[in-house]
Amino acid sequence: MTEHSRHDTRLDRFVDSYSQRTNGMRVSAVRALFAVANRPEIVSLAGGMPNIKDLPLPEIAGSIADMIASNGTQVMQYGSGQGEPALREQILDVMALEGITAHADDVVITAGSQQGLDLVTRIFCDPGDVILAESPSYVGALGTFLSYQTEVVHVGSDEDGLDPAALRETVARLKKAGKRIKFLYTIPNFNNPSGKTQPWERRLDILSVCAEEGVLVVEDNPYGLLTLDADPIPAMRSADADVIYLGSFSKTFAPGFRVGWVLAPHAVREKLVLAQESATLCPPVFSQFAISTYLATQDWQGQIEIYRDMYRERRDTMLHALAEEMPDGASWTRPAGGFFVWVTLPEGLDSQAMLPRGVNARVAFVPGGAFYADGQGARNVRLSFCFPPADRIRIGVQRFADVVRRELEVMDTFGIDASPHELRRPTGPGPDLT
Repeated sequence: MTEHSRHDTRLDRFVDSYSQRTNGMRVSAVRALFAVANRPEIVSLAGGMPNIKDLPLPEIAGSIADMIASNGTQVMQYGSGQGEPALREQILDVMALEGITAHADDVVITAGSQQGLDLVTRIFCDPGDVILAESPSYVGALGTFLSYQTEVVHVGSDEDGLDPAALRETVARLKKAGKRIKFLYTIPNFNNPSGKTQPWERRLDILSVCAEEGVLVVEDNPYGLLTLDADPIPAMRSADADVIYLGSFSKTFAPGFRVGWVLAPHAVREKLVLAQESATLCPPVFSQFAISTYLATQDWQGQIEIYRDMYRERRDTMLHALAEEMPDGASWTRPAGGFFVWVTLPEGLDSQAMLPRGVNARVAFVPGGAFYADGQGARNVRLSFCFPPADRIRIGVQRFADVVRRELEVMDTFGIDASPHELRRPTGPGPDLT
């Protein structure tokens, strides 16, 4: 066989041309489900899509039309690599709700906070560097970190989220092994996927450990204002100006505009702008002006209250349904905000193996292994309450619980060993953007 014909038989004839970096790219756990989860008979408890049906769409449409009529040549033109100054000033008002005081010069607009994660990783990490992430962690972040050939090390968590004692032990162990730690990535408010929230004192303890050990903190906070039971807890960035803070309008307004931001120390800001300019030249200008117009003309804080009331009902519906339907041996978190409930299955069950049976039972969920870089999570499932209405949530939980019960019956019938699964590095599915 000639070299030419050998290449002609490959599914991907470019396989020898890709960079080593592509080896870290993983298939999206949620995107892989969309083909079936979007079928009307399937109740999807998988994706983290916000429900935006309660937005005042006619008013927003009118204000955007006025924006184009009065300023169309600017809002549809190229812009600054750092982002539009007016929006950066307005973002200061948003962050002030969580105790952050900052200067607009240190805000960099990004195409969603996902791009912020990419830019931060790009400017800090070389192949082989270590990124610390709480256990479990957002799959979109894990995908970004792995695509830059970093090593993700998970830090243990308890009912209050990331454990400072485990953080200190992990840092000491990695340093002893000669590893280079670049930063700690954490979602302190309503963690995706666990739903856990770090109390204020816990946040200060984590910051103290990182300051002592010389570890940068990257705080990702897409859900912080979507608190369902109390006022927002001050952000970690409010206590330490060296924290790199990631924010987004995707959850508090609408994700389709793809507008987020990074608040960073001044020197880091400069590197982020350079990285932004090389990636996109400038973040989407039209989207920035649309967001700015929304903040200036609509009751955006009142809209957040509407979101809170709606998500609270859906969260409570899911928790009540789980309490009624789930068999003995299962447990779950009780989030005080955000979008997600983290379920621990009875001993011996494997959430990845359950997924096809779940789809057959017309319910979609995300297996827990997607939220780890090291093979953990076999007994875990992320359930999302943000998008389906309450009646669909009840049906979905009933179907999910039926799948769990059937798995337990099979295990009992055939005497399958219920000992903990050996950790295994997943080959997919992997990161999603929601």
